[in-house]
Amino acid sequence: MISIALANPGEEVLIKRITGKDDVKHHLNELGLNEGERITILQNNGGNVILQVKNGRIAIDRQLAMRIQM
Repeated sequence: MISIALANPGEEVLIKRITGKDDVKHHLNELGLNEGERITILQNNGGNVILQVKNGRIAIDRQLAMRIQM
C-alpha cells in the first residue's frame, strides 16, 4: 500500500487503511476519512494535502497524510 501523500492532484483514491494510534484514527474518522471511502486529491504540494471528501474539502499536513494508505 502507498500513502496518499504520494498521490497526484486530480487522482481519485480509495482509502484502504489508516495507521496510527487510536486518537489519530479517531480524528481522521471525524473528518470523514474512513477506510473504504473514496476521496480526490485536490492539491499536494509536499507540505499540506488538500482533499475532496464527500461534499467538502479538508487540508491535512503531510504527517497525517502519511497515515492514510491507498
